[in-house]
Amino acid sequence: METVNPYASPYSVAQSPENVRTTFYQKTYLHLAGAIAVFIFLELALFSIPGIETKVLGMMTGFNWLIVLGLFMVASWVANKWAMSDTSSGMQYAGLGLYLIAEAIIFLPLLVIAAYYTGQDGLIGQAGIITAGLFAGLTFVAFTTKKDFSFLGGMLKVAFFVALGLIVASIFMGFNLGLWFSGAMVLVAGGSILYQTSNIIHHYRPDQHVAASLGLFASVALLFWYVLQILISLSNND
Repeated sequence: METVNPYASPYSVAQSPENVRTTFYQKTYLHLAGAIAVFIFLELALFSIPGIETKVLGMMTGFNWLIVLGLFMVASWVANKWAMSDTSSGMQYAGLGLYLIAEAIIFLPLLVIAAYYTGQDGLIGQAGIITAGLFAGLTFVAFTTKKDFSFLGGMLKVAFFVALGLIVASIFMGFNLGLWFSGAMVLVAGGSILYQTSNIIHHYRPDQHVAASLGLFASVALLFWYVLQILISLSNND
């Protein structure tokens, strides 16, 4: 017999009939797959710009990166607000689209470094495979245990603020955060995937598949970013 959470919202997926839950899960993960496909298309389009490999590296230097991060945070906040809109599905998709554009731009310098400046082919593909494997494993854990990981929300907020503080400090003080930081952020990203997947199972409403896919994509992108960072660092140590 399925356990029902007595504290869940009566409008949540967890309290909906099985066919409604199944439809919501299908829509969410189809939208996630679509978001990943659009992200890849945007990166390929940006990579096709002549001389892009030299034009974007300045984005990751000093205060330029601080400005980029600030703009990305603003865009993320607006995108999430739009995606959670109750009044318009068009606004929800606009939020998802805005977020994908912001992610494509902020990822571009890192992908350029991986593709052109490491001396090793296939790092991006390797990072994608590792990310997909970790994501599949964490998703399996969340769906098979059906545990509510919402308790991770507070810890993740603290971790993100600490990480942001360290990133800002590294920019002002000129030190390298290194492999340990990237490894710790992989763990944070894994916790975020568990948290977002748990919300999909327990807390989103059946009509919030766009917002659910955005939250999940953000966590997957964070994981991919730091997995790729680790592979780049290891390639530079060879």
